[in-house]
Amino acid sequence: MKPFPFMLLLICVSLAGCATTEDRVKAFAISAEQGDAIAQHNLGVSYQHGIGVHQSSPEALKWFRKAAEQGHVGSQINLGVMYSEGQGVAQDYAAANEWFQRAAEQGDAIAQHNLGVSYRDGLGVPLDYAEAFKWYSKAAEQGYAGSQHNLGIMYNSGLGVPKNTTEAIKWWRKAADQGYPDAIESLKRLDISHP
Repeated sequence: MKPFPFMLLLICVSLAGCATTEDRVKAFAISAEQGDAIAQHNLGVSYQHGIGVHQSSPEALKWFRKAAEQGHVGSQINLGVMYSEGQGVAQDYAAANEWFQRAAEQGDAIAQHNLGVSYRDGLGVPLDYAEAFKWYSKAAEQGYAGSQHNLGIMYNSGLGVPKNTTEAIKWWRKAADQGYPDAIESLKRLDISHP
């Protein structure tokens, strides 16, 4: 990668030297073309949301893929979401899970949670509660409230793990402590108040 475009990006974005959003996107594009994964991701976000450019899911997908192939976790997750929701591509849960898996293996809690959902619901993978439990556990241990809540459901229902109401309550409390509404509701259904 040539140093000049990256330096331009740093000056333009970090020091707010670009007068307009369009100027910032142009700076991202220069560095993205040079192979900078962060710039590729940012350009993907720009196209995904129409920030400084016309919204284009295919262009977003293109730039997210370039960054994701270099290991950029945010782009891997964004590709997974685009495939799972059919944004700019045909809906493909198996492809979504491949990208979620790459990010999850790098320790990303959102990707781990998304894999848990896929295994719990059999989206692009065989239904497997034990595998769902594994991925929810990884995300929950990092404090991801949605996974903490889902672990509570799995413990309370005995899905992929022996039924254990005490563990369910523990995980629901952790999620409720973060203000997660479904966890607060789950505790209320057991007549457990939450501060």
